[in-house]
Amino acid sequence: MGDTQDWTAAPGAAERARSVLATAWSCAVTADGAREEYAGAHTVADDGAVRLAVPDDSALTAAALCAPRQEPPAVLEFADVAPVPVRDRIRARLYLSGRITPDRGCFLFRPARVVLRRSGGAVVVGLDEYAAARPDPLAEAEARLLTHLADAHPDAVERLTRLIRPESLHAATRVLPLAVDRHGLTLRIERTRAHGDVRLPFHTPADDVAQLTERVHALLARASAAACPRALQRQRADGDG
Repeated sequence: MGDTQDWTAAPGAAERARSVLATAWSCAVTADGAREEYAGAHTVADDGAVRLAVPDDSALTAAALCAPRQEPPAVLEFADVAPVPVRDRIRARLYLSGRITPDRGCFLFRPARVVLRRSGGAVVVGLDEYAAARPDPLAEAEARLLTHLADAHPDAVERLTRLIRPESLHAATRVLPLAVDRHGLTLRIERTRAHGDVRLPFHTPADDVAQLTERVHALLARASAAACPRALQRQRADGDG
């Protein structure tokens, strides 16, 4: 179920793709009909090329041995998993297709096609855009920041719901932080059989954790001055009864 809140500035598809690539711990590789998942095996160059260090007995190594010029076509898949345990934790999937080349004891992969799939659909990312983009400056710290907010400051998350339109909170069972980037914080509103997401924009982008702290405090100050949504008040009353 979608939300009714207006969506505002957010990272573009190329930046989002590079953020997924920078923070994913594992990747699945499909080559010559075989699919294997590797954990902690990839590194990313500035231009978005991916270097893979895989075992000698891997399916990818076998595919390279059998392929013309030892350069098999392959598809790399990366999942963007929400760090907070919400329903439907996969926020996006990134697919890179191209050829893999042996390189100094590893495999080098330069994508020929980049596809980012999110809940709203799939987007083909231009190769020049992909190569020039950089991950969101908060991407590496996002997991730590969101888990701390959810675990140590549930009161702050509840206060932020005052910035959400009451109709978006209708039948809500819980609200959790889903994502954060330099442009804003996204909350997941869960209902009994559905969920929706609401984005709370920052007044200006945050380029580091210190600036993010200031932006979140500004949101909390706005929330403190706002009335508690009636939908949430009814939810509390029902829970107390």
